[in-house]
Amino acid sequence: MSGRVVVLTGGVGGAKLVLGLAQIMPQERITAIVNTGDDFRHLGLHVSPDIDTLLYTLSGKASVARGWGRESESWNFMEALCSLEGPDWFALGDGDLALHVLRTARLNAGTPLSAITEQFAKAWQIGVRILPMSNDPVSTHLDTDEGPMSFQTYFVARRCEPKVKSIGFMGGAEARAAPGVIDAILEPMAEVRAVLIAPSNPYLSIDPILALTDIRDALARAKVPVVAVSPLVGGKAVKGPTAKLMGELLIPVTPCAIAAHYAGVIQGLLIDERDSAEGVEIACAKIDTLMLSLDDRMRVARAALELAQQIAR
Repeated sequence: MSGRVVVLTGGVGGAKLVLGLAQIMPQERITAIVNTGDDFRHLGLHVSPDIDTLLYTLSGKASVARGWGRESESWNFMEALCSLEGPDWFALGDGDLALHVLRTARLNAGTPLSAITEQFAKAWQIGVRILPMSNDPVSTHLDTDEGPMSFQTYFVARRCEPKVKSIGFMGGAEARAAPGVIDAILEPMAEVRAVLIAPSNPYLSIDPILALTDIRDALARAKVPVVAVSPLVGGKAVKGPTAKLMGELLIPVTPCAIAAHYAGVIQGLLIDERDSAEGVEIACAKIDTLMLSLDDRMRVARAALELAQQIAR
């Protein structure tokens, strides 16, 4: 396939789509712009969960069973930590620690997150260009029925149980896109064939990216179709709290609501065949969007690109 593709993505669901794209086109023609609103400091280490999920998935190191972290991980560090009554709510595997330790050391030495991510991808021979949305700190925070919470407290420590009232992105108004992000979106149409929004959580994984004014403005000026893949499958989220959040925020759990959420950003929406397209006023297509196998991921990637191609005609 000719042309380049840009993908706005969070972690697991988005990584599946990017992996599917990497099977049907040259990796070097894919740019993944990754949410960093989940990033946080834990035990003095800078953790970038969504970036790491892309790195593990595209290098073949991701744990299939857990859906996060590394395959064949060991847990000696966590066992030692627990023996000292240290915090065990956020699991850090022995192999996983290597990324966090090196990232933290290089950040402390003044290397920006984008350059560090590029170094890691090169070391693992990943051809996809992985760009953090920003080198500036942005953090997702939630107002819940239990009070204000950081993202990781809500998502990991409390397992998404509190009822969410609102979501905000500290630093989002001041942050600027990382080097390469805007250029990737605004490359000439002959070079870029589509911008895709992965089926990541719109409110927790994609909204932090869209909170950056320069990224949102670039998407509005993009000369190619912007197509989102709905995160809903049969009216539910495959993984994570998307449907739960929509209910708590009094948003209908429908593709129509997803299209409305991305209004002004997207021109197309890929919808699961089990869901209704009623009320969707932009271009749409329906297929089975459940991505259990590599073939599934390739099928969804192709369908998203085909929808973009239809819009561009």
